[in-house]
Amino acid sequence: MGTEAVGATSRTVVIADDDLLLREGLASLLTQAGYTVVGQTDNATDLLSLVRNHRPDLAIVDIRMPPDHSTEGLQAAQAIREEMPEIAILVLSAYVEVTHATALLASGQRSGYLLKSRVANIDSFLESIDRLSRGGSVVDPSLVVELLAARTAKDLLERLTSREREVLGLMAEGRTNAGIARRLTVTEGTVEKHVHGIFVKLGLSETDDDHRRVLAVVTFLGAR
Repeated sequence: MGTEAVGATSRTVVIADDDLLLREGLASLLTQAGYTVVGQTDNATDLLSLVRNHRPDLAIVDIRMPPDHSTEGLQAAQAIREEMPEIAILVLSAYVEVTHATALLASGQRSGYLLKSRVANIDSFLESIDRLSRGGSVVDPSLVVELLAARTAKDLLERLTSREREVLGLMAEGRTNAGIARRLTVTEGTVEKHVHGIFVKLGLSETDDDHRRVLAVVTFLGAR
């Protein structure tokens, strides 16, 4: 199992998590993969200071941190997004929190939300980090499942065929048409037709930019 992320060299990272073992583990993993960890902290206040001082390429943030262990990490992530939109942000959570996740993901590209349990799958985790660093978005599959389940009774989503819903779920995970085609074992042209149908039925403007497409899908799914 490899740990070298393509093009990772020289990319800088700040890590904020009050779990020391997880924080050190992430730092070690990312360092081995070619990233440079320029700062670590266990609280949201210091996170903002570190990010402002170092202007890293990526900030990895625990959604719940001291002092109240509520949404300090998420609030810090949103502050970073507003003040320094060029910085990629990955929020880690112990379990799926739909409202918090969609609030972050709808705020712009270079945003990601993963369950902490995903870190154990090293190759997949590093792939997610690389995607974020390159300007993409990352959505935990469990969040996609919950969002889809929450919307299945809604009129707009019911317009989609079962295959289109499947493609939509993979789109929301951040996959390109080529990636979806490989996952479903169909041609890329077939996926393109499904994507076109999804946008038409949901009343969403088509775009060639995969990242904006993902954000549009996630924003729609998170709408109440």
